[in-house]
Amino acid sequence: MAIAFRDALAQMFKARFPILYVESSEEQRVIAEVSGVAADAAQVRTPRAVWTWSLTTGLVQPDGAPRQGTTEPEAALDAALRVDHPSVLIFKDLHPTLGAGGRPASPGLVRRLRDLVAAFKSGSVPRTLVLVSPVLHIPAELEKDVTIVDFPLPTETEIRQVLDGMIAANSASGRIQMMLDDLGRERFAKAALGLTLHEAENAFARAMVNDGVLDSRDLEVVHEEKRQTVRKSGLLEFVDASVNLDDVGGLENLKQWLAKRDGSWLGEAAAYGLPAPRGVLITGVPGCGKSLTAKAIAAVWGLPLLRLDIGRVFAGLVGSSEQNMRNAIRTAEASAPCVLWVDEIEKGFSGGSGDSGTSTRVFGSFLTWMQEKSQAVFVIATANDIEGLPPELLRKGRFDEIFFVDLPTRAERVSIWRVHLARRLRNPAVAGGLALDDTLLAELAELSEGYAGAEIEQAVVGGLFDAFSERRPLRRDDLVQAVLSMVPLSVTQAERIDAIRAWADARAVAATAAEDSDPGTRSGAPGGATPAAPPPLPSYGAPAGPDQQGYGAPAAPPQRGYGGAAPEQPGYGGAAGSGQRSYGDAVAPDQRGYGGAGPEQPGYGAAGPGQRSYGGAADPWQQGQGGPGAPSPQGQGGRAVEF
Repeated sequence: MAIAFRDALAQMFKARFPILYVESSEEQRVIAEVSGVAADAAQVRTPRAVWTWSLTTGLVQPDGAPRQGTTEPEAALDAALRVDHPSVLIFKDLHPTLGAGGRPASPGLVRRLRDLVAAFKSGSVPRTLVLVSPVLHIPAELEKDVTIVDFPLPTETEIRQVLDGMIAANSASGRIQMMLDDLGRERFAKAALGLTLHEAENAFARAMVNDGVLDSRDLEVVHEEKRQTVRKSGLLEFVDASVNLDDVGGLENLKQWLAKRDGSWLGEAAAYGLPAPRGVLITGVPGCGKSLTAKAIAAVWGLPLLRLDIGRVFAGLVGSSEQNMRNAIRTAEASAPCVLWVDEIEKGFSGGSGDSGTSTRVFGSFLTWMQEKSQAVFVIATANDIEGLPPELLRKGRFDEIFFVDLPTRAERVSIWRVHLARRLRNPAVAGGLALDDTLLAELAELSEGYAGAEIEQAVVGGLFDAFSERRPLRRDDLVQAVLSMVPLSVTQAERIDAIRAWADARAVAATAAEDSDPGTRSGAPGGATPAAPPPLPSYGAPAGPDQQGYGAPAAPPQRGYGGAAPEQPGYGGAAGSGQRSYGDAVAPDQRGYGGAGPEQPGYGAAGPGQRSYGGAADPWQQGQGGPGAPSPQGQGGRAVEF
C-alpha cells in the first residue's frame, strides 16, 4: 500500500474531516487499509472503532453484530449520528442514492449528510464517515463538505506478495511446476501493475492452470487480463504484437539501440541509476517499417502494446477531448510497464485553427505528461511528415532519440526479400524448385533499387498471385515481372522524399547501420534511389566542390561555407540564406543566429518572437536568460491547525 494514502488518511482523521470519499472497486482492500490506520495509535493518536454499512447488511458494529432497522441509508445515518465513541463509519455503494447514473439525489439523504457534517465537526469525540464506491458522484450541495481521497492501485510489492503466496501454496502439491526465478517473478509482478489484487490473482491462477507450468511464457495470460482493462476504457487499443525484430529487415542501428534498453524498467537497471526510457520518434519514408518496428519492440520486450488513436481522443461531446486525453494517459500508466504507440502523430498534433484551441490544449496535456511521466510507459511515435509537427515535441526530454528510416539500402533489401519470401513460401508445393540463395536475393535486391519495404512485400504478393492464377509453383520470373511492373514511391514522390531527407540529414539519427550503407553514399543514405555524392574533400583555399568544406572561398550547394554561405548551408562568416546557421552576421528566417537573430531563431544577442535570448531582454513566449521575466507570484496563506 502506498505510504501516501496511509499518511493522508491519518492526517484527515486527526484533523476531523467529517466525510471522505474513496473511489475504488476494491472495497475489501479499502476497508482493510482504513481499519489499519484507524487502529494505529501512532498514526491517529486516538484509535477509532470501525463500523460498516451496506444495503444488504445494514449498519454493522465493530463486534460484527448488525443494528436492526438500518438497511435504509437514511436510518443508518441517523444511527451513525448517535454513535458516541471514536469511530470510523464506512458506507459502501451509496452513490445510487446520491444521484449517480442520471438519477436524482435523495433530498432526505443529502440533508442528513449535511447534518452529519455539522455534528462530526463539533462533536466531543472524533468521528469520520468514509464513502467507498466504484463511481465518483457528489451532489452539488455536498461538494464543499466531502473530501476525495485517492486510493492507488496495488503496488509491485503487494502484487509480489500475492504471487509468492500463490506459488508457495501450489508448489507443495507437485501438480504445478514453478519455473520462475527471482527475475521472472519480478517480470510477472511488473506485468500485473495496473490490475486490482483480485484481477492479478485471477491472472496468476489462470497462468498456473493453463498447462500446469508457470514460466515466462505465461506473461501473455497477464497481458490478456490487462487487455480487458484497456478495452473497457474505449480510448486505447490493445494490439497483438506477434512479430519480432527479426521480421524487420535492416534498420540495425535502431535495433541495437533498442536491444541495449531491453529490461531497463526492471530493478537491475535502477541499480545502475538508469531511468526508464522515455521513447523514440521514428520518421522517414512511408512504407519502410516504422509501424512494424513499433509492434516488434513490444513483442521482444514482452510488454503490452497500446495504440493511442488521436481521432478517438477528439471524438465525443464538445469539451470532452481534454478529459479523453487524461483518461487515455491514466489507462496507459495503469498498464505500465507498457509500450504506447502513437501512429502518424503528425495527423493529430500538427496544429490547426477553428477548434477554439482544443487541439492546442490536448497537445499541451500530452507534452506535459511526456516530460513529467514517472511510470514506465515507453512511447513510440511514428511520423511521415515530420515538418508538420510542432517544434516543442521534438526537443530533448520528450523523446530519447529521433530516428530516420530511409529507403532500404542494398544489404537491407536482401534481408527484406529473404524475410518476405521465407514467410510466404512455407508450403513446399508453392515454393517448388525456387531456391532462396544469395544469387536470387542479390538479383532481386538490384532490381528493386529505390523500393520501400512495403513495395517489396507487395512484389512478393503480386508474384504469388500470378502463380496462383495458373495453379503452379512460384517462379523467379514472377517476382521479376512484379518488380518491373511497379512504379515505386521513390519515383512518384521523389521531390517529397528528397525534402524528408534534407530535414533529417542534420536532425535525426539514421536507423540504418553504417556497415549496411551502400558504397559511395553517406551512412544511412538511400541505397541507390538518388545518385551517390562524391566523398567529402576539405578545401583550404580553392573553391569547394559538392559536399566539401571550404575554408576560404565561397561554397557551392550543398556545402558548408566558412567564409560565405549559399542557400541551405551553414555559414560561418557571411550572411546566411534560408535554412543556414550564421555565426557572425544577421541571419534570415528559420536560421540560427549567433550575432543577430530573425524570427523563430535562437538568438544570442537580441531575440525576436519565438527565440531564446541570452543577453538582451526576451519578448513574450521566449526564454530570457538576461532580460527580466514576467512576474509569477504565488499567494501564501491557509488555515493553521493544532495537534
